[in-house]
Amino acid sequence: MKNIEILTQEAISLLEALIETPSFSSEEDKTVILIENWFNSNDIPFKRENNNVWAYNKHFDDAKPTLLLNSHHDTVRPNQAYTNDPFNAFVKDGKLFGLGSNDAGGCLVSLLATFVHFYAKENLPYNIVIVGSAEEESSGKNGLNSVLKHLPELDCAIVGEPTLMQLAIAEKGLLVLDVKVKGTPSHAAHLNDDNAIYKTIPVMEWFKNYTFDKISEQLGPVKMTVTQINAGKQHNVVPSECDLVIDIRVNDCYTNHEILQIVKDNVNAEITPRSMNLSSSSIPESHGLVQAGIALGRTTYGSPTLSDQSVLSCKSLKLGPGDTLRSHSADEFIYVNEIEEGIKLYIKILGDFLKQ
Repeated sequence: MKNIEILTQEAISLLEALIETPSFSSEEDKTVILIENWFNSNDIPFKRENNNVWAYNKHFDDAKPTLLLNSHHDTVRPNQAYTNDPFNAFVKDGKLFGLGSNDAGGCLVSLLATFVHFYAKENLPYNIVIVGSAEEESSGKNGLNSVLKHLPELDCAIVGEPTLMQLAIAEKGLLVLDVKVKGTPSHAAHLNDDNAIYKTIPVMEWFKNYTFDKISEQLGPVKMTVTQINAGKQHNVVPSECDLVIDIRVNDCYTNHEILQIVKDNVNAEITPRSMNLSSSSIPESHGLVQAGIALGRTTYGSPTLSDQSVLSCKSLKLGPGDTLRSHSADEFIYVNEIEEGIKLYIKILGDFLKQ
């Protein structure tokens, strides 16, 4: 078995290669080969569909529960404020720079190293499956959600996203609504009591002021925000409709279906959800994975940002090296020592959990 120091150096080298290989969402065909090469170099069989690749621990047993390790290898497009070449991986002042270094390459390579550490161990109480997934940034149809049908039933999961290796035990879901307020078109010079734009004002006021009853201990209240509005094409024509886009961040007290029904019951407009499957997620603080982290001095919190947790129905913990505030930023970076610490903590948390 490779020692942790060797695994860590190999993981950092893989991250540098991933950074220097463009992998925008749905264009990850080059980085998936790098991950395949990682498995091959460690003599680990793997499976692939589209740009997702996954592998099982050597002594997989159908009778045992299964733990998922997951992170993604796609990236957003580089922020326009970059001063560095986003595809040039280099280390300066302890920081490894490059697009995807923090979100979520550091998490992915740390989990890959962790998986290799546990891969050949015998008599584990859990199976372990790792998925390097695509299309996370775009919530695409060919991401982790498309792989789940090939996997055994999952008991719990660690999703690698930058959390400073703190324990995100809950994550808000996302519900995006297209709202169409209809009225009567007319010439602007004529009286019109059915102006779609004026009818939209109370609709926006409702989204601004409505308060959902249930407040999550970890995630707080549901948050609704009007983010787009569109109506009319010329100054002297009252339009027939006014369109809004509503961004709703759903806590773990509600399902997306419940939120949608509440909106429909209160808003006089056509309501069309763009997707219903980006759900909130959580794991009890009493769960063994969380308790193993707490025992190592990690703290728990609720995350407002979306990840591949949203497509999982099992209990899931978001945990990884790096800082979410650096994600999608110009001159993105991750500290090298964050990766070193991340691998050690992943291995210790999993090791303690698997001893329970």
